[in-house]
Amino acid sequence: MSTPTPEWEDETPGAIIGPDRLLAFGDAVFAIAITLLALDITVPGDLEVGALGTALHRALSDIGAYLLSFVVIGVLWLSQHTLFHRVARLDSCLLYLYLALLAVIAALPFPTRLISEYADTTAATAVYAGSIAVASGLITAMTLRLLLRPALATPGTVPRRLRIAVYEGLVMVVVFAASVPLAFVSPKIAQYWWLAAIPARVWLSHLTRSVPPRP
Repeated sequence: MSTPTPEWEDETPGAIIGPDRLLAFGDAVFAIAITLLALDITVPGDLEVGALGTALHRALSDIGAYLLSFVVIGVLWLSQHTLFHRVARLDSCLLYLYLALLAVIAALPFPTRLISEYADTTAATAVYAGSIAVASGLITAMTLRLLLRPALATPGTVPRRLRIAVYEGLVMVVVFAASVPLAFVSPKIAQYWWLAAIPARVWLSHLTRSVPPRP
C-alpha cells in the first residue's frame, strides 16, 4: 500500500524547478538568441579595394533587422523579469507557458533573417509579426495566470499592477497580430504599423496613472 504524499509536498514540475532556476535558464536562452542575431551581420571576406563601402551599405538591412529584434527581445526580457519578480511559485501552466515562450525566443533569429533578406515580401513580414505576437501573447497569458491565481504571486503583489501588465501585453499582441493581414496589403505599411506600439503603450501608461487605484 503506497504512502500518500503530504499536502505540503508539491511534486509538480514547476514546484521542483522553482522560479529562480527557471528564470536563470530563460536568461541564457535570451542571451543566446541576441548573440545569434549579431552573427547574421557579415560582409564578404574577399572584397576588392574600395568595395567595403558598398558591402557595408548592403549590410544595412541586416543591421536594421538586428536592431529591431534586439529592441523587441529586450522588451520581452524586461517583461519576463518584471513578471518573475511577482512569482512566488510555479504551477504546470506557468511552466509550460514559459517553455513555449523560450521556444519562440530561441527561434527569433530565423524570422529576423527573413525580414532582413525579404523585407518587401508578405511572407517574411507576416512570419516576423506573428512570431512577436505569439511571444507577447505568452507573457501576457502568464501574467493573466498570476492574476487569476493569487496563491502563485509573491505576498504584497498588487492586482492592479498585474492588470496593467496584461493591458500592456495585449497592446503588443494587437499591434503585431493586426499587422499580419496588413502585410497582405502592403508589407511596408505593416512594418510601419509596428511603430504604433510605442504611442499605444505611452497612452496606456498615462491612462493607468490617471485612473484611481483599485484593490
